[in-house]
Amino acid sequence: MGKVYLVGAGPGAADLITVRGARLLATAGIVLHDALVEPEMLEHAPQARKVAVGKRCGQRSTAQQFINRQIVDAARRHAVVVRLKGGDPMLFGRADEEMRALEAAGIDYEVVPGITAALAGAASLQRSLTLRGVARSVALATHSRAADTEAIREQVKADSLVFYMGRDSAPEIAQQLLDAGRPGTTPVALVEACSTPRERTLTLTLAALAAGEAQTWLDPSQPSLLMIGEAFAERAQAAAGMTVQAGTAALQQAA
Repeated sequence: MGKVYLVGAGPGAADLITVRGARLLATAGIVLHDALVEPEMLEHAPQARKVAVGKRCGQRSTAQQFINRQIVDAARRHAVVVRLKGGDPMLFGRADEEMRALEAAGIDYEVVPGITAALAGAASLQRSLTLRGVARSVALATHSRAADTEAIREQVKADSLVFYMGRDSAPEIAQQLLDAGRPGTTPVALVEACSTPRERTLTLTLAALAAGEAQTWLDPSQPSLLMIGEAFAERAQAAAGMTVQAGTAALQQAA
């Protein structure tokens, strides 16, 4: 039996993986990687067999049970197996299911953390997730399709909200937050393809997001983050190079 390493690839850029993660890629016999892992990241493992096993929201993808079997089978054939997961393995990455499958098979494993997209998004916007006197709490979330759940009410209590995998549901997310008491003037920053050469950012208000004003801007082929809260005001607009007028559909690209 080999050993499996669940490695966080970070937010996208190949040089934002940890030193430990890069070292493991360089020694792996096989790398089973997520769909969102950049091709440049795989250049850290020129000697390894690469197997794409990732899941993409709204697209045909590998079933999780089959991924689990592939990881277990790989450990029976290779001394070092890297399961390369976007961002950090322990955040919205189904790591628990893979760890349970490895434990059931009696296979040794280790988790190597990575930079999650929320942290990289804040760095790109040059805006802190926490801000003295403005934001003392942060919630990392995915969209709940329930109309009025306790989870939504709890999210409103956090000063800064970051929604993963929320592109298609952005207007619905915004409306739920408005219904739960968030002001329509609350700043929103969207970060797309964070830390990659394709990165783009956009700022607007929560009311404008609920009205669907960001949907034509968003690229369905790219991962995106919704970052909501007063901490993303002003400086996020300057970083985006855009201004958005609340309550209108006018998105003006700065020269």
